[in-house]
Formats: sequence, structure tokens, C-alpha cells
Amino acid sequence: MPRYETIVEDGTVYVASDGDRVEVGRVDAVLDLVGGPSWTISYTPAEKERHPEMSTSDEGLTVDVVDMMAAMTHGEQFVRALETHPVDAPSNDPDAISPRLGLFAGKLLENLDSGLE
Repeated sequence: MPRYETIVEDGTVYVASDGDRVEVGRVDAVLDLVGGPSWTISYTPAEKERHPEMSTSDEGLTVDVVDMMAAMTHGEQFVRALETHPVDAPSNDPDAISPRLGLFAGKLLENLDSGLE
């Protein structure tokens, strides 16, 4: 099963695909969506209680979001989903983000919360 890498180049995020690469959006837009250029790993008391076997030794560690993004790989199904989502935000809402950027940022947040797969 092929995995497709994330490419960060000249301030833009792309995901590799069979047809070259899929543009996701600007790095600064992704950073705005996830809360900035760094992410500090933390666990809530509820998470620790629910999963006592979980290692929390990385709690307090701060990671670089762009590095984390660049380390992400994606399955074919996710890449196809990205390709079907519009790269442009709706023009009638100045605060809107593109559906493609939203899908990617959601996966990035999931990885920041739970670690890379």
C-alpha cells in the first residue's frame, strides 16, 4: 500500500500523489488553523485515567508544527479525498478556509494530538 509524503516548499504545503502533487495551501494558513508554529504535548487527567498504560513521558515536549507536517505521510484514500475538495475558499465569506486546507489541518491536528502513525 503506497504512502504519499507531505511536501513543504516555498511557503506552500503539498501532498504527493500519483499525478505529481496536490496543493493544500499556504504554510501560514495551516499554522493559523492549528494555533501557531509550535505544539506542546499534554494529556488531560481524564486521558491519563482512561489509559493508565499510556506512556506520558513526552508530556511538556514542544514540537515544531512544520517539522511534524513534513513528517506526515498519507494513504491513497486520503490523497484522493484531498483531490476532490476545492483548493479555494468560498468567495462569499472572507473568514472561510478552503475545504482542502480544512481536511489537511484536521489530520494534522489529529496527528499532533496522538502522534504520527
